[in-house]
Amino acid sequence: MAFFTKRYHPPGTAPGTLTAVPADQAAQLKVHLTDYTADQITALEDIEPVECQPYLQRDSMTWVHVQGHPTEAALHELQAAFKLHHLALEDVLNRGQRPKIEPYDDQLFIVMSMPLMKSGLVEVQQVSFFLSGTFVISFCEGDFAPFRKIVNRLREPGSRLRSRGSDFLLYGLLDLVIDQGFPVLEDFGQQMEDLEEQILRTSDNETLERIHTVKRELILLRHMLWPHREVINQLLRDDHAQIKEGTMIYLRDCYDHTIQLMDLLETYRDMMGSMLDIYLSSVNNRMNEVIRVLTVIATIFIPLTFITGIYGMNFDRTAGFWNMPELGLPYGYVLVWLLMVGVVASMLIYFRRRKWF
Repeated sequence: MAFFTKRYHPPGTAPGTLTAVPADQAAQLKVHLTDYTADQITALEDIEPVECQPYLQRDSMTWVHVQGHPTEAALHELQAAFKLHHLALEDVLNRGQRPKIEPYDDQLFIVMSMPLMKSGLVEVQQVSFFLSGTFVISFCEGDFAPFRKIVNRLREPGSRLRSRGSDFLLYGLLDLVIDQGFPVLEDFGQQMEDLEEQILRTSDNETLERIHTVKRELILLRHMLWPHREVINQLLRDDHAQIKEGTMIYLRDCYDHTIQLMDLLETYRDMMGSMLDIYLSSVNNRMNEVIRVLTVIATIFIPLTFITGIYGMNFDRTAGFWNMPELGLPYGYVLVWLLMVGVVASMLIYFRRRKWF
């Protein structure tokens, strides 16, 4: 199942109070900085938050990526260095937020959900963005590897990301986060193919458990990815000073990706519902086969039981001619066995012609 964490403030705590992760639970905080213009680029990794301030004051575009869980000391450094609104920073810390967009003074705050597949289960990581006129700040608790693609694109000479503003960089990051859903759904598609083959081979409790697991994961994934469409639509619909007109057409491409993801997700959910029906039908068919075989066996033994019941009656043969004269035949026992085998053979031939088994 996916893992979502949510921390709540104690009763009476003022809104916007920053509560950091305890030191024993906090992962090492890493800050990555990429400062660039159309002609040059500077990329720094694992630096202190205060080292970012000189770059924020330059006439260039700056992207700061904060990876991990901030400690209390680092929290105040980030707030002071980037002049982040305390309410938005509180949403960064309280992971598990629903994707949303909120304007704060001269900054735009966006929360997104990035799905990752680990050991066949979905893990959804919260990714938070701060957009200003000359910089973008992103927060993510997970690995930096997915975002390294953006760094590689920025390193390319003549890259479109290098020649445009911070809003275009935000588009690239949003597109990266949204597109992470496609490999996750591709993995689900492979799981569904394996499940379909498994259902055709056998229908046991393990198969049923896998069906329910995949179905539950898809529902959870839908719950976290559905608001992406609302976020991108709000960026397109509302007038934000940080978003230029030339970036709108690219955001529409992001919106198309969200629709494709949701259509594919809904298709998979319907397929999982159909797969559960197939599983139940397969179980019923197997049960019917078992009942059919048992019924044939019981039906075959009915006449045999009738014959042995007749010859098990205790009538004295010497008392009269009609008192079971077969008991006096020298081959009576063999004749009774031949009679029973003939009855069984006749019934099997009849059942086979009627295609009852």
